[in-house]
Amino acid sequence: MNQLVEQSYNYAFLDEGSKREIRRATLKAIAIPGYQVPFASREMPIGRGWGTGGLQLTLSLIGNGDCLKVIDQGHDDSVNAVSIKKLVEKCTDLTTTSNTEEATVIQTRHRIPEKNLRAEQILVFQVPMPEPLRRVESKEKITKRLHAEMDYSSMWLRLYEDIIKWGEITIGADYPSMAHDRYIFNPSPIPRFDLLKLHQAEGLYLFGAGREKKIYAIPPFTNVTPLQFDDYPFQVEHFDGLSCRLCKSEDTFLDEIYDDISGEIIYQCSDTGHCSTMQKENGVLV
Repeated sequence: MNQLVEQSYNYAFLDEGSKREIRRATLKAIAIPGYQVPFASREMPIGRGWGTGGLQLTLSLIGNGDCLKVIDQGHDDSVNAVSIKKLVEKCTDLTTTSNTEEATVIQTRHRIPEKNLRAEQILVFQVPMPEPLRRVESKEKITKRLHAEMDYSSMWLRLYEDIIKWGEITIGADYPSMAHDRYIFNPSPIPRFDLLKLHQAEGLYLFGAGREKKIYAIPPFTNVTPLQFDDYPFQVEHFDGLSCRLCKSEDTFLDEIYDDISGEIIYQCSDTGHCSTMQKENGVLV
């Protein structure tokens, strides 16, 4: 362990008691897929709502030999991602990476990496609003009762009203899904394009909401089903006929960017780490 860690911080910033309490809540969340486990959210050196829940999970789980990757809407070099990586580097002796395959722990905001996770990898989500029923019920004590009774009729009605009004389900991010045929959960503001990656995945998915003080999980090989009607099936975003301007990929989630110079709309991979890897593999020079 480097000298800065010994003199300035407890390893991984949080005290050992806090890390143990968060790990206990995490184990319970893993045992009950989709169930929101309350935990004593700590004060962190970033504002609540900027990823404190995900950061607490990450700092409680990492240890010697781990390698961390942090992405913000797919980007490795955003302000949020860079700041979190700097904090972790200052209070641990860990290395960071932009390569998904090299990382053992990945903290993310609003995206799942394009590369499927391996069994030994953990993906930690920053979650702003963990309660999926908040769309239809504002009171916490009522949403808890609805989950306990598995009464999700109000959510189904919400989807039905969408179809009646718009002809389709208009929910994009935060799409309500069923975990292990029991609990409806909020997959965080990931696009629908990423949602199917949760089903029967090999890696462990952890969700931390610091402001709301909740942790929940999707363990490996868990059934995850987006809510849908038989005659209005779940659909993901499509990019037919489009490709990334940098790596030429045609099967990734693309960001739509307005080019000030040409005045045209251009597309490129949201996952910058994956895009860089594909450029190297394809020998593409930009």
